[in-house]
Amino acid sequence: MPFLFLWVVNSMDELRIAVGQVNCIVGNIKGNCARIIEYIEKASSLGVDIVTFPELAITGYPPEDLLLKGSFIDENLRALGELAEAVSNIVVVVGFVNRQGGHLYNAAAVIYKGKIKGIYHKALLPNYGVFDEKRYFEQGSKPLVFRYGDVIFGVSICEDIWHREGPAGIMARTGAALIFNINASPYHTGKIHTRAEIAKNRIEENNVFISYANMVGGQDELVFDGQSFVMDKKGRIMAQADAFREDMLVLDIPIRELGKKTKGSQKAHAGKLARVVAIGGRVLPRKKPPLSLPDRKPLEPVAEVYEALKLGLHDYVVKNGFQKTVIGLSGGIDSSIVAALAVDSLGRDNVIGVFMPFRYTSEESGADTRELVKNLGIRLFTIPIHDIYQAYISTLRSAFSGLQEDITEENIQARIRGNILMAFSNKFGWLVLTTGNKSEMSVGYATLYGDMAGGFAVIKDVPKTLVYRLSRYRNSLNYVIPDRVLTKEPTAELKPNQKDRDTLPPYEHLDPLLKDYIEEDRDLNAISSRALSREAVGKVLRMVEVSEYKRRQSPPGIKITPKAFGKDRRMPITNQYRGK
Repeated sequence: MPFLFLWVVNSMDELRIAVGQVNCIVGNIKGNCARIIEYIEKASSLGVDIVTFPELAITGYPPEDLLLKGSFIDENLRALGELAEAVSNIVVVVGFVNRQGGHLYNAAAVIYKGKIKGIYHKALLPNYGVFDEKRYFEQGSKPLVFRYGDVIFGVSICEDIWHREGPAGIMARTGAALIFNINASPYHTGKIHTRAEIAKNRIEENNVFISYANMVGGQDELVFDGQSFVMDKKGRIMAQADAFREDMLVLDIPIRELGKKTKGSQKAHAGKLARVVAIGGRVLPRKKPPLSLPDRKPLEPVAEVYEALKLGLHDYVVKNGFQKTVIGLSGGIDSSIVAALAVDSLGRDNVIGVFMPFRYTSEESGADTRELVKNLGIRLFTIPIHDIYQAYISTLRSAFSGLQEDITEENIQARIRGNILMAFSNKFGWLVLTTGNKSEMSVGYATLYGDMAGGFAVIKDVPKTLVYRLSRYRNSLNYVIPDRVLTKEPTAELKPNQKDRDTLPPYEHLDPLLKDYIEEDRDLNAISSRALSREAVGKVLRMVEVSEYKRRQSPPGIKITPKAFGKDRRMPITNQYRGK
C-alpha cells in the first residue's frame, strides 16, 4: 500500500526555513554548487520559503591562498551566477567570495527567482587562532536587511554574531526579527555550548530569532561539526541539525512571531546604517508536508571527540584521493586507538597494520597486536627489524668506535620502522597514519623520520589521558582494544625495561601542565604549584620549547582542543626567550 502524505497549503501563518548543512571541499567549486543545488531542490520539495548554506560554501572553507589566484575568484563568481539561475520560488542564502573595487569580501548572496537580490559583506573578520581573514578580505561596512512580504530578516556571517558591537543590533533596529547567521565554525571540545551562549546573548540584546547554519566536514587540520540550530526569542533551541554529518534542518516559525515593531525615529536612524532590500511583495503560498522535528541529544564529551576524529580522518583520506591507510602497530594504546578510528571511519578493508618487532619488543606486545588485528578484522604484515638494525650498526661501527650506546641507537629502530611504513606507502599508494599523541608531541617524545614519518597524524592534538578515555569509550561500543593495552604501563620498547616515566612525569600530571602552558599560555609561576615540583615543571617547559623544530616537520593532524599546534600555536623555532 503506498504511503499517503498530508500536504498543507501555506496560509501564511508560518514561515518555513531550512539549513543546508553541507560538507564542502575547498576548491571543488562545481562539486560544491552541485551539492548546494541538491539541497535547494530538497528544500523546495519540502515547501521551504528560505534556505541557508554555510559561509564560503561555494569555495569551501578556508580557501587560504587560493584567494590570491584571480582565476579562483572568477570561477567562484561564475558558479554563483549559474547557481542563481537554478533558484526559482525559494529564497537562498549562500556564502561565496565577492570582488568589488579590486577588493575581496567574505560574502553572502541572497538569491530569489534567478536573481541575486543582495550581497552582504562580512563586517567582523577574525584574525586569531586558525583564522587569517584580514590577510585576504576587506571588512564590510553596511548591514543588509531583507523584506520578504511581511517578514524582515537580516543576514550575517560567523564572527559578526560573536560580538555585541556586531551588525545584529543594527539589523534588529531596522526591523529584522530573524537573523540568518552562516558559519564555517571549526570544532573543538565544547564549542557547541559556546556558540549557543553567544547566540543567546545576541537574542537577549535584540529580541530576534537566530538561525545558525554551520558547515560540516574535515579540511586538513580542521573539522567542522555542523550542529546548526535555530533559536527562538527566549534563547531556546527550537531544533538542531546532526553532529558531524550532512543534514537538512527544516522548521516553521509563526509569522506573527516575526513581526517586529520599530519606532519611526529609531527605524529612520537605523536605516542610515543598514540598507533594506525588497525580495518580493509576499511570501508565496506553497504546499508543505508536515514536519517532524529531530530530537537531537548532545553527544557526551568523549563521544564528541571520537566523532570529530573519525570525520577528520575520513575526509582527509577521501578528499585527497587516498583509499587505504597503513599503520605501524606496536601493541600500545596509541596505535590501537588510531587503528580503531581508521576502521570506524574508512572500513576494515582500507586499513593495514604493520608489526615490526625487535629484541626489546615484549611477547605481550605481539599478542596484543594480533588480538587487536583479529578484533578489527584488518590485514597484518609482520616484519622483524633485527637484520636491518644490525646492518645499520655494522655500517656505523667505525664512525661510532669507542662511544657508548645512547638515544642514537633507539632512534635508529624508530627510523627503520618509519622507512618500512613509507616503503608500503610508496609501493601501494597507502597513506601512512602516524600514532603520536599531543603529550608526546609537546615534549618531543617522538623521533623525526621515525614514528613521526607519515602523511596524517590522527591523534596529534589528543592528550595521552584522553587517548585512554577514547579507548575505553570505543570498547564500550564493542570490544576491540585488548584489556592489557589499557592497563599496562606505557613504553616505547626501544631499550630493556624502558618506561615512559623514565623520561616524563606521569601523564595524569603532565597533561594538566601542558594544557596550562600550551592552551592557556600560563608561565612557570602560574603553574608551579601543581603536583610536580617547580624544577620538574621547568624541565617540562624547556622540553616543549626545544621541540618546536620537530613539530614544524610533523604531518598535519586533527584539531580537537582550543589551541592545537600549527595554525593555533605559532612559535619561532629560533627562540631564546624562556620566560620567568
